[in-house]
Amino acid sequence: MSGKRWPAYFVAFDLLQHDGQELLTRPYAERRALLENLFSEHVLTAPWTLCPMTTDLSKAREWLESWTHVSGVEGILIKPLNSRYLPGYRGWTKTRRRDTTEAIVGAITGTLTRLQLLVLGRHDETGRLRPVGRIVSLRPDAARQVAEYLTAAAPGHPWTGAKFSATWGSRDILDTTLVQPALVAEVSADRAVDHGGIYRHPLRFQRLRLDVGLEDVPGFGEGPTAAAG
Repeated sequence: MSGKRWPAYFVAFDLLQHDGQELLTRPYAERRALLENLFSEHVLTAPWTLCPMTTDLSKAREWLESWTHVSGVEGILIKPLNSRYLPGYRGWTKTRRRDTTEAIVGAITGTLTRLQLLVLGRHDETGRLRPVGRIVSLRPDAARQVAEYLTAAAPGHPWTGAKFSATWGSRDILDTTLVQPALVAEVSADRAVDHGGIYRHPLRFQRLRLDVGLEDVPGFGEGPTAAAG
């Protein structure tokens, strides 16, 4: 992969040591000021990049809506200005942008009458159904609704013999049952997408889209672009 085509950037969002002095116990506001001064004093420019910060709520909302279109940007981090840096402790709040989109139900866990969660897919440019992720466990009422429209997989299902991880990056395998890939589900998804079109985090089921055909579902790798309706 060409470094000119895909240049790397060093993005600094905190300063933990300066001139040999540890800053872990200093409040974030002070660490941030020192970091900004460091960039200013040394006139640092690309590939050195200072992560933007604001205390303006409207500006943060604007970033959440607009900047998350950039690949790899999932949302914003919320940090108390008086917080210390605690290694190994998650004291910040991450707010991810979520979009509504569609995908095709290709497999389930549980049974056709007592399903638990859905494994979803999208067609790539060759027409192959590619897995894109799974949802969190269905509520009982949603599970009953989906079960009414599911049918068992016919011979030649594109995922025959495939195995699906329980979570992104996990070695645990889901115990799945293949179903006929003819049902479209509307889901809520965040912006964390890997390998061209696979969601890192579980999706949230919203509803069935009985009014949407398979051809209306975004293709594999097209991102969370909702179908019309």
